[in-house]
Amino acid sequence: MKNIYVAATGQHIGKTTSTLGIVANLQKMGYSTGYCKPVGQQHLTVNGKTADKDAVLFSQVIGFELMPEYHSPVILGRGATKAYLANPEDFNYPQAIHAAASKLEPDFDIMVYEGTGHPGVGGVVDLSNADVAKMLDAAVVMVVEGGIGRTIDRLIMSMALFREQNLPLIGVIVNKVIPEKHDEVTQFVGKKLERMGIPLLGVVPFDKTLLFPIMETVNEVVGGRVVFNGHRLNNRVEDIMAGSLVDLNEFSAFRNILLVVSHKRLNEAIEKVKQIAKVKNLKRTPLSGVIVTGDGKQANWYKPEEMEHPYFIKNEIPVITTQLDTYGSVVKVSRIEVKINTRTPWKIKRAITLIREHVNFDLMIEELQKLS
Repeated sequence: MKNIYVAATGQHIGKTTSTLGIVANLQKMGYSTGYCKPVGQQHLTVNGKTADKDAVLFSQVIGFELMPEYHSPVILGRGATKAYLANPEDFNYPQAIHAAASKLEPDFDIMVYEGTGHPGVGGVVDLSNADVAKMLDAAVVMVVEGGIGRTIDRLIMSMALFREQNLPLIGVIVNKVIPEKHDEVTQFVGKKLERMGIPLLGVVPFDKTLLFPIMETVNEVVGGRVVFNGHRLNNRVEDIMAGSLVDLNEFSAFRNILLVVSHKRLNEAIEKVKQIAKVKNLKRTPLSGVIVTGDGKQANWYKPEEMEHPYFIKNEIPVITTQLDTYGSVVKVSRIEVKINTRTPWKIKRAITLIREHVNFDLMIEELQKLS
């Protein structure tokens, strides 16, 4: 057996991050390592063909020519569930998955398949993560979110589907662990897994930099309109500041800040930012972007020329307007679920490093070889 299936106990656990780290670091160890997302939900169009967004990401980061029919053979887009339930005979998803495996696997020492959502996702069309891993004759690496009691409970529940299929679990990666609790989680989760006969492959600390959104994402969540400097939407956001609360004592690190301010307070807030930057002797603007907010009611409440502040032009600060008020905008931005993508290269590099530093790849290979 040379196939690894990366599953997770739920969404937003770090499955893509872990998969990226596994593929990149196995390659670095000298193993020819392939990638496939057999079942996807969120997709993009590439050269006229539909592919899962993670497959697109991996093709660019790992460096392979994307063949959507093989690297992303099944897409469960809008309406797919109803269509399948109405006429299941019209679909042959297993054939597409097997065709992808037959095409890709002969070219690699190890094939890594990335799962979708929690273990049961896809079950409605007979493609749960366990169903797919079984089709691919793959051993499972399970990614769980950091903690002790809740982590173990979720793991036990999530393993049930894979156990039904008699699939081997070659190890567990505990992700997003609070750094101060790293040793404690390693000790107690490790003890429980040892009793269960499951290897603990690694305990990966939470890294807040992986949660930083970029301005493009901010614009999307607030339903914004880009007024100035749209070419800087790749700027990362590390903190949020409401315009009415701009104060020198509020920030220990005054950089990559998203200013959210009412159009009525815009000029006042910019003057405060300039003063603080001068006091702190900053060589560049501390702002990564600005949201100029409305009253929560009217869509066209502003004139673009009213936003044309010289500070934005001089520092190339992306400026977004939104119908939302300041409070509504801050809430929306603070709830962003951030995903790694090709426009966040610092996250890609950091994710690969985190997995390399905290996952025991020798143990992973050893467990995989036991199954050969």
